[in-house]
Amino acid sequence: MALTESTMLELGVEAPPFALQDVVNGETISFDDVAGTKGTLVMFLCAHCPFVIHVQKELAKIGKDYQDKPIGIVAISSNDVGTHPQDGPDKLRKQAQEQDFRSPYLFDETQEVAKAYTAACTPDFFLFDRDRRLVYRGQLDASRPGNETPVTGNDLRAALDAVLYDTAVTADQKPSAGCNIKWRPGAAPGYYG
Repeated sequence: MALTESTMLELGVEAPPFALQDVVNGETISFDDVAGTKGTLVMFLCAHCPFVIHVQKELAKIGKDYQDKPIGIVAISSNDVGTHPQDGPDKLRKQAQEQDFRSPYLFDETQEVAKAYTAACTPDFFLFDRDRRLVYRGQLDASRPGNETPVTGNDLRAALDAVLYDTAVTADQKPSAGCNIKWRPGAAPGYYG
C-alpha cells in the first residue's frame, strides 16, 4: 500500500471544467451541473483503494449532511481500468449504491480531468468557493488505515462550513494521502516523476 500525497495545487486557481458520464445513471454531468451557489467540492475517489474504503462511510455522511445546502459535491474516478478493472464504472456504481452516495459519481476515462486538477491520489479533495476559486485542497482528516485515529472528516468539514458561512478557510492545510492515481501507460503527468 504505497502512500501518495496530494499535489497541493495553488490556492486561488479557477476550477477546471469537465463533462463526464455518471456511473449510476449514465447522464453526462458538467461542473456547471453540480456547482453550488456557495461552493463546490470535487473529490477524486475509486472503488478499490484501502484509503478510500477507510473513509467512504464518512464521505457518504458528508454528502447527506450537505445535500440540502448550497454546496455542490461530485466524485470522480480516473483510474486506468486496463490495469485496475476493479475501478470500472460497474464497480463504481456498486460502491455508490452500497455507500448511498448522494452526489454524482463520474468516470474520467481519458484521465484529462485528473490531470487538469493535478489529482495525485485517492482520495484527493478540491473545494472551490462561489467564484470557482480553489480555497481548500487537503485531507479529510488525520485518519489513515492502521493509525487508530478515528475518521471524523473534521478538516474537510471545517473548510466546507467556512465556505458555507462566508468565513475564511484556514491556510493550514495538510495534504490528503492515499493510493496514487492509476495512470494509463504513458499518460502520467510529468510532475509525478
